[in-house]
Amino acid sequence: MKKYTYRTKFNFFIVSVLTLLMFSASAQAASKMEIDLYVEDALKQFQKHTTAGTKLAKEAKGILIFPKTYKAGVVIGGEYGEGALKIGGSTVGYYSIAAASIGAQLGAQMRSQVILFMTDEALNKFRNSDGWEAGIDGSVAIATIGAGEEIDTHTAQQSIIGFIFSNKGLMFNLNLEGSKITPINR
Repeated sequence: MKKYTYRTKFNFFIVSVLTLLMFSASAQAASKMEIDLYVEDALKQFQKHTTAGTKLAKEAKGILIFPKTYKAGVVIGGEYGEGALKIGGSTVGYYSIAAASIGAQLGAQMRSQVILFMTDEALNKFRNSDGWEAGIDGSVAIATIGAGEEIDTHTAQQSIIGFIFSNKGLMFNLNLEGSKITPINR
């Protein structure tokens, strides 16, 4: 009979908890009305935290908003959230975002993500895909705000610009690489 070490049992426990969290998040999927309410609130928070981002959003061809993305991990991590794509102020579709990671990590957080599609080409490529992966199907430039609320000019010229924030403000040194964004029916 094979003996299991404490570490093996602990790792199994962690993987089980993360799997349960991921499946319970998808099982408790938000309704269309809930997503719409959360999206509007996230847009207000976004505008509150960055005037430079708000200016770019007015120029964007489409805005993808994930108001509540949950991320948790202990060595192995996962992320999940649901949101909406807005074009011209109207919601045109609903999406989920999911990612998995492995490495030095411990903790959990809830954050909001806003992705601006600045060109018709980038927006159409996103909309015409069954599943879109950041970093493979499109490179997302994560905006950092400098002195005077200005966004780096190189970032501001990219076709896809991402903002990651919480109720405490913009978050830095984060990325969306490897996040899979998939259309959902609501």
